[in-house]
Amino acid sequence: MNASGTTFLQRGITVICIYGMLASTLPAQTASPAATTMPQEAGTRTAVQQTSAPVRFEMPKSHNPLNAYSPDYVPEPALANSPRLDRLIREGKLYLTLKDAIDLALENNLDLAIARYNLPIANTDILRTQAGGFFRGVNTGVVQGTPGGGVGGFGTGAPGAGAGGTTGGAGGAGAGASGLVQSTLGAGTLVSSYDPFISANGGDEHQTSPVVNPAVYGVPSLQLNTGQFNVNYTQAFATGTSINFSFNNARQTTNSPNFTLSPTLTSAFRFGIQQELLAGFGFGPNLRYLRIARNNKKISDIAFKDQVIATVTQIENMYWDLVSAYEQTQVNEQSSSFAQQTLENTRKQLKLESVPEMDVLRAEAEVSKRDQDLTVARTSLQLQETLMKNAITKNLDDPVLEAIPVVPTDRTESVQPQASQSIQDLISEALHGRTELAESDVDLVNRQISRRAARNALLPSLSLVGFYSGAGLAGPLNSLCTQGCTTNVPVDFAGALSNTFNNSSPDYYVGLNLNIPLRNRVAKADQYRSELEYRQAELRLEQLKKQVRIEVRNAQYAVEQTAARVQAARKARDLAQRTFDITKKEQELGSGSSYQTLSAQRDLALAELDLVTAMTVFEKAKVELDRATGATLEHNGIQLQNAVSGTVGDTISAANP
Repeated sequence: MNASGTTFLQRGITVICIYGMLASTLPAQTASPAATTMPQEAGTRTAVQQTSAPVRFEMPKSHNPLNAYSPDYVPEPALANSPRLDRLIREGKLYLTLKDAIDLALENNLDLAIARYNLPIANTDILRTQAGGFFRGVNTGVVQGTPGGGVGGFGTGAPGAGAGGTTGGAGGAGAGASGLVQSTLGAGTLVSSYDPFISANGGDEHQTSPVVNPAVYGVPSLQLNTGQFNVNYTQAFATGTSINFSFNNARQTTNSPNFTLSPTLTSAFRFGIQQELLAGFGFGPNLRYLRIARNNKKISDIAFKDQVIATVTQIENMYWDLVSAYEQTQVNEQSSSFAQQTLENTRKQLKLESVPEMDVLRAEAEVSKRDQDLTVARTSLQLQETLMKNAITKNLDDPVLEAIPVVPTDRTESVQPQASQSIQDLISEALHGRTELAESDVDLVNRQISRRAARNALLPSLSLVGFYSGAGLAGPLNSLCTQGCTTNVPVDFAGALSNTFNNSSPDYYVGLNLNIPLRNRVAKADQYRSELEYRQAELRLEQLKKQVRIEVRNAQYAVEQTAARVQAARKARDLAQRTFDITKKEQELGSGSSYQTLSAQRDLALAELDLVTAMTVFEKAKVELDRATGATLEHNGIQLQNAVSGTVGDTISAANP
């Protein structure tokens, strides 16, 4: 390559860099302004005692134009338990109120930590659809990876089948969920990229060609040295408009004396525009991906609220199961202790020959049975403690924490059944508060967007097209030229550029492009399918409303039934207590036997266990009623933003100063 060609390429490379910097600073490249500030589950693995403050992990923004071409890093999740846990440990025991358990779950529960990532994932869909890309969909199922409370392998539920142990949900493309089909979600005409695109090419070519008639070129073999640099800029807009600008430049030298100019400098540009007039016209079909992505973000936010409700409901159920196991253990300890004391007294009486040996054998059998019941109760309590600690921590790597007992400080006995709202008020509250209904409402909006886009895609393609171009020529006279070597063109590249843009050699065109697909069966099928899917989703919404009504009624009936069970169990316990007191007093006065007293005390223990069970079922029935009406967060005083950030205020309950 000669020196002039080298200089030409250097200038071309400079132009490439300038255009690249301009393109990377366009607004379409920036992150969505609707992006939610998310806390970071970030940092390297730390010790259990280390404090882990929430950190933002939304997509970073930068004014560096080259940042668009470098990857962004999402830090590793922080697996340190929140400091709140240490403050609740006293004398080697973890003392928990229900509120403390919920707060710890909001800070540490891994189901919530996993679901939190769905929020920034939804933001990435907004970013890519702002550039005209197709939305990838969001996972809005409920993560159910925590065992206990009826899900996660214990109880009546099971882990979900989706990513991260999630169940299916609305808001994603594909086969749909709950019997719904949403394969036409986003259907319509092709959406072009709204991010500007620059392409450039440059190089130097040396060509030697044999000639048939040397008289034409004046040489026996024609040699051409061509250096070129071309740039092309394209961009589409949401109105259905697309523009194209090309800028081509070349420098050519030859060994032929019959070329007037050597080197020959050429420059040309063309600006083209195309506007869709039928299919693909307007903001509706061209912004449908972005609008669906933003609605999916709303669905993702609602689904996270559903995750919080599910997790809090699970924690409440686990807490009352823990309380039940704790109180049952206490009842069995008292029962076993009384049986052991009775056995010792009976043996003393046998030595004094005041009771028959049969009473001792009966007392020994009763002690053995009650010891067995106590062992079962203690192991059940240990299991509930393990499940609770697993649910309110990020890790259990610390052996001390894993083995520490959990003492629930709230008691079922302290809560009395109260009159609830009317069933119609509860149903009305559920229809406004249930997350499934809110998700379905937004999903219907997405389907409506797709319906309109599919209708637009039925139209023929009619485009208004046009272009305007200019060309310039320059170059010095060929030093080898001997005849007719005169010209009035500029001699340098600056002159060629001036002629290119001074309208001295214009070329323009305006026209219409019409494409009519005969029969149009693909678009017709998609349009009708989108209508069917929309009507199917409408029916599903009505079905959900009916299901919510049934769930609320069932939950309300369960509260009333368990309240009656509590009253009956409490009365039975009181009667058993009176019977035991009378029997014990009779034995002390010498008119009753130890066996009768043991039997009465056993009946009292069974009545107390039945009351504990009834109160636990009643508390869990109230938890289910809160879930059915969508009032779980409100009744527990939970701010959703605390769940999003994974941090709760430092206020510790009065029971745990």
